[in-house]
Amino acid sequence: MLPVIHEHMNPDKYCVDGREYGIYNIYFDTPDNFLIRQSIEKPYYKEKLRLRSYYSPASPDDTVFLEVKKKVGGIVTKRRVAMTLREAEIYLQTRVKPYFEAFIQQQVMKEMDVFLNHYDCAPKQYISYQRAAFFGKGDKEFRLTFDRKITARREALSLAKESYGEQLILPNQRLMEIKVPGSIPLWLSEALSALEIRRRSFSKYGTAYQNHIRRQIEAAQQSERKISYA
Repeated sequence: MLPVIHEHMNPDKYCVDGREYGIYNIYFDTPDNFLIRQSIEKPYYKEKLRLRSYYSPASPDDTVFLEVKKKVGGIVTKRRVAMTLREAEIYLQTRVKPYFEAFIQQQVMKEMDVFLNHYDCAPKQYISYQRAAFFGKGDKEFRLTFDRKITARREALSLAKESYGEQLILPNQRLMEIKVPGSIPLWLSEALSALEIRRRSFSKYGTAYQNHIRRQIEAAQQSERKISYA
């Protein structure tokens, strides 16, 4: 794909000289994992809360982004606000908000309050990955990303911890996401067809959660076998 992409797209400003950049996330969920269980069912409307950093490990004074991501009928919207990791952790634990002068940031924080008042959330999943990103030469709203080394864990749920955990895809695989407000450009459609690349559903958080449940089931089955042999 890359030779064709470079003809029609430019690298993201963070992908200098072809370099990737890291994205590190903590996902929040209810005690019974309602948000991810609902998301896996592919409802018409779903939402999730995550804390994102572009540093690993992040220090207390590093900038992080608290985000509410919503999907309504296939249309994705994201609201996020920047603060330090220390401020984010204080807010999530106590609901004491950092000071924001801009009205839009104040409004986003009110939406965060609504989300957290509705859902009894706590950190549940760590996911990180290395990303190469591109945007259209004629349309900067058109973005395409490749993610690799998608790493997940359900312990040590802090952005202050280094990235480690299970790998959700193989080392030679990439997760490609096409983010376009309208229809896919003809050149991209032709390239996907020629390379026999097919669309499929893949959720990083959903895959990590399903792997977690699968391990729990396998552990329970092994425990039952040991009891029956005793």
